[in-house]
Amino acid sequence: MISAPIPWKILSATHGVGVLTPDWNLSDPVSVPEESRLFLVDVLFSVSFASPPVVHLGLSGFDIDQHESARLTIKVGEITEFGFQAVISTWSTTRVYAAEFSWLAVGA
Repeated sequence: MISAPIPWKILSATHGVGVLTPDWNLSDPVSVPEESRLFLVDVLFSVSFASPPVVHLGLSGFDIDQHESARLTIKVGEITEFGFQAVISTWSTTRVYAAEFSWLAVGA
């Protein structure tokens, strides 16, 4: 029995967050410099996938306090067929005022 092929779906966008985003905490003064700080961004796909796709993130911009070292990472958290979570983090005394990332999701 031959089954019909499932076409690939590719979605992408750019997403920005920062001090105007509710609960943004990466620009707050640091009380314990050794701890890392995280901000989670829930990204919903405009069209769902049949199963969780592969998601690639790329940092496309940031605004960081010039008096500190620029420490910033962005990673993919949980991925579902409906969306994913971007995990933005910094550590030490770095204060991040904004971050922008582009994403690409590929799946069926």
